[in-house]
Amino acid sequence: MDNFMLNNKIYLEGKVNSELTLSHEMYGEGFYIFEMEVPRLSDAKDDLFITVSERLLNNLDLKIGTEVVVEGQLRSYNKFVEGSNRLILTVFARNINYCTEKSKNPNQIFLDGYICKEPIYRQTPFGREIADMLVAVNRSYNKSDYIPTIAWGRNSRFCQTLKIGDNIRVWGRLQSREYQKKVSESEFINKVAYEVSISKMEKANKECSQDAENSEISALEIETEEGAGIY
Repeated sequence: MDNFMLNNKIYLEGKVNSELTLSHEMYGEGFYIFEMEVPRLSDAKDDLFITVSERLLNNLDLKIGTEVVVEGQLRSYNKFVEGSNRLILTVFARNINYCTEKSKNPNQIFLDGYICKEPIYRQTPFGREIADMLVAVNRSYNKSDYIPTIAWGRNSRFCQTLKIGDNIRVWGRLQSREYQKKVSESEFINKVAYEVSISKMEKANKECSQDAENSEISALEIETEEGAGIY
């Protein structure tokens, strides 16, 4: 098994929430994207984007409302939007099937990567402790995925001890979060951030990644920027 399939794993259960649309073609193979509604353990839900090869759709009829299980990897790519680069996240499906039996945890992710931007620790107006981290996860062909993550409480305080190049492992869930961004003194716009909410994390004993140290992430507009949203 490709070692890069072991450092980035996600498991989702939920229902199809949009029509499938063609995303792109590569070497004659079509890739489709759709929105998936994944329930949280509370009454809330996360709306996540799934990218799937046409090869995996042969025996599936993915209509809106169809309940499915998706296993794959969390991928990132840059997209030029409104005059700046944005970091876009999508779940790249390696397996997709109908959901016939639900588990206790419908949203699970594991990442093994490297800190590529100084963690930002802060406290919200409600006194909650939060840390934002950007994690570079290596992929085949000398590529990396840059994953925004958010930690809380004790985990957020631990993030203050981390520096660029540190190798960390995180467990948690992929979430969508609505927030308001201030664009002028009197104007706000509603936006959606996608990030990994960390439930468990540990520092690994590996040498730092050259990709993590040399990445030009500061040029990207990261939706989990400091002050995005109120908790």
